[in-house]
Amino acid sequence: MPISLAALLAALCSVVRSRADLQLENLALRHQINVLRRSARKRPQLTSRDRFFWACLSGLWRDWRSVLVIVKPETVVAWHRKGFRMFWTWKVRHGQPGRPVVTREIRDLIRKMCRENPGWGAPRIHGELLKLGIDIGETSVSKYMLRCRKPSSQTWRTFLENHVSQLVSVDFFTVPTIRFQVLYVFLVLTHDRRRILHFNVTAHPTAEWTGQQLRNAFPYDKVPCYLLRDRDAIFGNDFREQVRDMGMEEVLSTPRSPRQRAYVERVIGSIRRECLDHVIVFDENSLRRTLASYFDYYHRSRTHLSLRKDTPEPRPVQLPGIGPVVAVPQVGGLHHRYERRAA
Repeated sequence: MPISLAALLAALCSVVRSRADLQLENLALRHQINVLRRSARKRPQLTSRDRFFWACLSGLWRDWRSVLVIVKPETVVAWHRKGFRMFWTWKVRHGQPGRPVVTREIRDLIRKMCRENPGWGAPRIHGELLKLGIDIGETSVSKYMLRCRKPSSQTWRTFLENHVSQLVSVDFFTVPTIRFQVLYVFLVLTHDRRRILHFNVTAHPTAEWTGQQLRNAFPYDKVPCYLLRDRDAIFGNDFREQVRDMGMEEVLSTPRSPRQRAYVERVIGSIRRECLDHVIVFDENSLRRTLASYFDYYHRSRTHLSLRKDTPEPRPVQLPGIGPVVAVPQVGGLHHRYERRAA
């Protein structure tokens, strides 16, 4: 008994469905006949009402393509899409705007974040924009992101900046005195902020003396990972053992290749051009005082292109409201530092 009742209900549903389909089919055929009757030309002339009728019928009846004759089904689909656009245009014009327009400034900022952070996705960039007070959707962020075929990777500049704090360079350079004596200056330079950690002067450099200078430069646990140097004979076995005991790894440059130690070579060139070429050195104490004066200027006042025109010890920006500009002589007047001071 339950089975026969279920079959009866299914039959009634099929009859009702078939009757509805039949009525829709008759309606569609009659509409096409009326269009052909009122068209004087061979090609049917369809009005906006006709297009609206078929656009609605395509959404109500799934078999509408089987009875359509006067136009192609793709034409009806195009009518439906056009009506959808017209509907949203009407909503925007009547005070119901859709998605707000993303300004060019925000689009450029999204692309800048993509270039500078290749590992970031749309959620991460969207979070940064929200922290900047920019109200934008995550889908809009993904729309304007840069598409890269290659897998995301950091730039060489980022890679080097992440490791530059673990590198130091050491080197000697010579300075003649007024009595034609040759003095040796030992430098220890860090690569991250171009700071000169330690220097000393001697007339007779030895491996033992050089190792002691290295211990003075890195007290306690402030020891870098890598030490860059040339193949000078002064760095003998005692110096190499000292480096190993301190937990550093030596990186030797190729013979006659100063470019491989460009940072320390450039610093030595700056010391000569900006200081030593303009003074006369009498003895070791005179050279120490001169170099100490120059290094104070070098660290606190001299701007560097590699540091975005900042000093090794960051120098604050003084606004015009502080006062007039005054010149402060440094290195005995060879150079000047300009500051704003209250009157």
